Amino acid sequence: MITKLDRALLPRKKFIYHYKNLRWARGRCETYLCFVVKKRVGPDSLSFDFGHLRNRNGCHVELLFLRYPGALCPGLWGYGVTGERKVSYSITWFCSWSPCANCSFRLAQFLNQTPNLRLRIVVSSRYFLFCDLEDSRERGLRMLKKPRAHHVMSYKDYFYCWQTFVARNQSKFKPWDGLHQNYIRLSRKHRILQPCETEVRDAFRLLGL
Repeated sequence: MITKLDRALLPRKKFIYHYKNLRWARGRCETYLCFVVKKRVGPDSLSFDFGHLRNRNGCHVELLFLRYPGALCPGLWGYGVTGERKVSYSITWFCSWSPCANCSFRLAQFLNQTPNLRLRIVVSSRYFLFCDLEDSRERGLRMLKKPRAHHVMSYKDYFYCWQTFVARNQSKFKPWDGLHQNYIRLSRKHRILQPCETEVRDAFRLLGL
């Protein structure tokens, strides 16, 4: 079916290693993305699909995911019937690292073209670079603010991921020392990313709106 998207569950040690929200998470050169895709199929029911992937061959994991929306979301762009309503989807990403500036801009462009897709991004760690690179990254992240929400992983998110994506063998999720403190620290940094009027105007100009 889909060769790069893995439905197999993540090993426990691999999940902890890549998703642990350390203050200084050095040496973690891979980005993992666990995803949940939901589609409303009735007044009180949703279809549900999930899996994970990681960056491969120099391709960032966010852009890798964008290769497969047609397979994951049938009818996202319709089925070629005139006047047909496109199917609406809700996707949640749980990422081990926040998107880079280029991926953020590409995601914003993609979401602008698919208003019937709602993307929620939850990250365990943020890149902290310097000077223009950091400014560029934060401008990109601002473009992914509401209505396409972008959040920092809390204990509740880690618990959900443990239950959904990890080969846990019925073991319970055990929070590590500093999980909540680092969540608070990252959340405070994240609140800085509120878009001002000029940045919103620049974003729309970039998207040709």
